[in-house]
Amino acid sequence: MKKSNKTLWIVLGIIAVLVVWLWSGYNGMVNKQEVATTALADVQATYQRRADLIPNLANTVQAYAKHEKSTFAEVAKARSAASQLKLGDNATPQQIKQFEQAQGELTQALGKLMVVVERYPELKADQNFHSLQIQLEGTENRINEARQKYNDAVQQYNVAIRRFPNVLIAGMFGFDRMEKFQATAAAQQAPVVKFGDDI
Repeated sequence: MKKSNKTLWIVLGIIAVLVVWLWSGYNGMVNKQEVATTALADVQATYQRRADLIPNLANTVQAYAKHEKSTFAEVAKARSAASQLKLGDNATPQQIKQFEQAQGELTQALGKLMVVVERYPELKADQNFHSLQIQLEGTENRINEARQKYNDAVQQYNVAIRRFPNVLIAGMFGFDRMEKFQATAAAQQAPVVKFGDDI
């Protein structure tokens, strides 16, 4: 009788250790996943801030450069496309690539808008434009910072779910790897600024 009680206590002890391990591992992965998805939401919010600044910036430039209609149309189209794409908590590599491509096209359109600005010295002296330009530059810095924070959070999450024995819990509960933001191919090349009739 004593031997069976001892065996029972050993079995119960092992079960208790497994339950605590599962509980702790699962909760740890949930925490890391939530940090990463919050960081992704911060990235999207920062891109949205940029998209919200663009109409004011374009309107200010348009007041000085009314004949640059194709540039304004391109900025509006790129902004619209970039604003329509949203990333969910489990964004696929393809979705992240599409999101980044749309944001890259918006960045290129903004670059063309800035080339237009160079043609109008009086515009560069405009206080409203200057303020918007500073806000936009600050937002670009925030985007870079938010992307870095997201990538750091994703790295911590991915490492946590791939380490043994957490990989067993991750497999049981469906914790999948998350994708990081990567630099686009266009970002690897220095931008070409041309001053002339066509942008």
